[in-house]
Amino acid sequence: MDTFRKLYTIIIFSENVAGVLNEITSVFTRRQINIESLNVSASSIEGLHRYTITCWSDDFTIEKVCKQISKKIGVVRANYYISDDIFVQEVALYKIETSHLLNRPEISKLIRSHGGKIVEVNTDYAIVSKEGLTDDIISLYEGLMKWNCVRQYVRSGPIAVTKSRRELISEYLSARKLRYEQQAKLHEQ
Repeated sequence: MDTFRKLYTIIIFSENVAGVLNEITSVFTRRQINIESLNVSASSIEGLHRYTITCWSDDFTIEKVCKQISKKIGVVRANYYISDDIFVQEVALYKIETSHLLNRPEISKLIRSHGGKIVEVNTDYAIVSKEGLTDDIISLYEGLMKWNCVRQYVRSGPIAVTKSRRELISEYLSARKLRYEQQAKLHEQ
């Protein structure tokens, strides 16, 4: 892999309208950048959705990508971060065979040692939940695979919050509101 490439996390805020996701992903497609993970959810700001996207790129390209995304209709703001700038977590679910869990105490010990939680158990299967860093989630998966007990496995992909004391989206929205109010006053005169 190119030494100048690194993993970036892009956090995008958009209005909740149809077609925005397609507009965002088209920017990556045109630049032939593979999206490693994509998570979309409502944000803490009413009416805005938050996209968390990870991809491998370089400084120059990722800056251009964020600028292009920010220009899309419906997108409010797009910023990129490296791992030092954000706190990241994932969630994983593991569906394992109940018979293996009951007959091999080592499996239960493995789950506990990785901070996993057994959230559902029935006669056929058990569901294990694990939240944490990607490497920790994969480590539990690999440990369970050694016992040949995994029926299904799914990861959420990273979600992230910035470590900065500044809330860029709040600052941006406040400045935008002030500009609109000033423009409205000018039109009234």
